[in-house]
Amino acid sequence: MPESVKNRILYISFLLMFFLITVTLSGQKEKPMNRSWYDEKLLHFGFSLGFNTMDFNITPSQEYLEADSLYPEVTRLNPGINIQIVTDLHPSKYIDIRFLPGVSFGQRNVRYYKNQVLYNQQQRLESSFMEFPLLVKYKGDRLNNVRPYVIGGLNYRYDLAGKKEFDEERPVYLRVKRSDLYFETGAGLDFYLMYFKLSVELKMSNGIRNIIVDDAAPGHQEFRNAIDKMRSQIWVLAFHFE
Repeated sequence: MPESVKNRILYISFLLMFFLITVTLSGQKEKPMNRSWYDEKLLHFGFSLGFNTMDFNITPSQEYLEADSLYPEVTRLNPGINIQIVTDLHPSKYIDIRFLPGVSFGQRNVRYYKNQVLYNQQQRLESSFMEFPLLVKYKGDRLNNVRPYVIGGLNYRYDLAGKKEFDEERPVYLRVKRSDLYFETGAGLDFYLMYFKLSVELKMSNGIRNIIVDDAAPGHQEFRNAIDKMRSQIWVLAFHFE
């Protein structure tokens, strides 16, 4: 799938999220409000389950592209999972500070095209992240049992599956660095239920570092040489239970 098509899909996902927020709020009728003592406490906890799609923003090497016409891109987005613990600090009415340590699992497939023809081998890069996001949540006014919000902050991720040695029996000729710092932005809805709060959140996470390892696999240098820079991008749909 071309990069422009993937970007359109992700952009449409964001528009759909905001459309659902608008429809949900406009369709609210006056009803009894569920108590939210857990939401008004200075500190409360919960857990989160989510789904992700991991991607790379790849900058091809122009020098190598002109010499060999080898072009890399991520052609298919694969689903992964996220599991986190929610720690929520509530310093004011509209602002929460959230720390959500946890783990996430996923993979990315990098394919190569030579003279616009698919090259014979794709690179499947699996990731097992330990992650430590610190986020600021800005909440709107509560309407009955629903409250919209936006969120943003930083997330340090450490990839336990990254930077392994090349394995002759496994045809993967790219390696990625273990650690990266991401900036994250997103939006969501808090639903106040009878005994707990459910939050549905869509979030985009962009890595800051160039995470590709410089060393090329012996005999397969073309896979590494075709890439100038590679930054990580992750989309997460999360369900928080608090």
